[in-house]
Amino acid sequence: MNKSNLPPAQFELEIPDKLKTDEMVLSMGPQHPSTHGVLQVILRTDGEIIKAADPRIGYLHRCFEKHAENVTWHQVIPFTDRLDYIASMNNNLGYVIGLERMMNLQVNERAEYLRVITAELNRIASHLIALGTYGLDIGAFTPFLYTFRDRERILDLFEEICGARLLYNYIWVGGVAYDAPEGWRDKVLQFCDYFEPKIKEYNDILTFNKIFIDRTANVGVIPADLAINYGVSGPCLRGSGVPYDLRKADPYSVYDRFEFNICTGKGEMGTVGDAWDRYWVRVAEMYESVKIIRQACEALPEGDAKETVPRTIKVPPGEYYMHTESPRGELGYYIISTGGKTANRVKVRSPAYSNLSILPAIAPGVMLADLVAIIGSLDIVLGEIDR
Repeated sequence: MNKSNLPPAQFELEIPDKLKTDEMVLSMGPQHPSTHGVLQVILRTDGEIIKAADPRIGYLHRCFEKHAENVTWHQVIPFTDRLDYIASMNNNLGYVIGLERMMNLQVNERAEYLRVITAELNRIASHLIALGTYGLDIGAFTPFLYTFRDRERILDLFEEICGARLLYNYIWVGGVAYDAPEGWRDKVLQFCDYFEPKIKEYNDILTFNKIFIDRTANVGVIPADLAINYGVSGPCLRGSGVPYDLRKADPYSVYDRFEFNICTGKGEMGTVGDAWDRYWVRVAEMYESVKIIRQACEALPEGDAKETVPRTIKVPPGEYYMHTESPRGELGYYIISTGGKTANRVKVRSPAYSNLSILPAIAPGVMLADLVAIIGSLDIVLGEIDR
């Protein structure tokens, strides 16, 4: 240790040889403002230093997969809303495309474009919550007000197209529940014009704020190989510098028709894969989502968006795994059909679950206060983890 870092001689303490010290076990959660839901983390600490972190989940378990075996194919869709309830459109989309591929069902072009527009709007809304609440975790209250102000505008658009502001049940097998009302497309474009300059505001008040950078740069570093080994995906994986995005790697719907970039962490404020990089990827992805939405709105074809919605859903016997890029990463549905009116099995791959699973590997050695910054940077949703 540098001599200058040592306390002055008059403040030095004499520690008796017989003084017993021990590690301490702390319970963080399950009701804690920085765990982003009902998550419990059992911590073993040596003073302020974390020696081990053990996430305990299951407090929000709602039997989604068992429900899916006992209701009709279509009745599963509202339950997918409730997995990751702040990205319901994206949750609808993965399940529905999986069934359509099993049924070999061709979907109306207009419906496909509406799906992409709503999915990308929901991605922005989800990232806005991630940004705002992450600022709260670190101690910045104002950005939360800014991001929720702008998220409300997206919810207004969702309310207009499907009547709901949180759980939408909008993307149906074969199309969408409702066509876009007259003038809705123009309102989406107006939102894009409004929203793009606002991202600069977030950067001014939070992204490049010195205190925020000090709290997140070089904190919770996830090397690329470790992220891949743990199945981390989405912005958490891309924050580690891995340019993997299912919209590019395995395109679905009409994503292969749009130009957009895959955003990755570059260690601009610290080390590649730190908490700041994961945060920054979400900011940058909002620009890309706006880019996709503009292209989809301009190319939105005329037609009946409900034209290919079947009156009854008959899924032939077989099994299929469908994965899509949700705001949290690779959301997968493994579906088994025996040809009946209900699924034989629906297994969900939760990106938030895999992302949280890396916590015991990166938490040891960090300060207690930094654990809050690490969990916030993973952007978990317990509804999806527990299912």
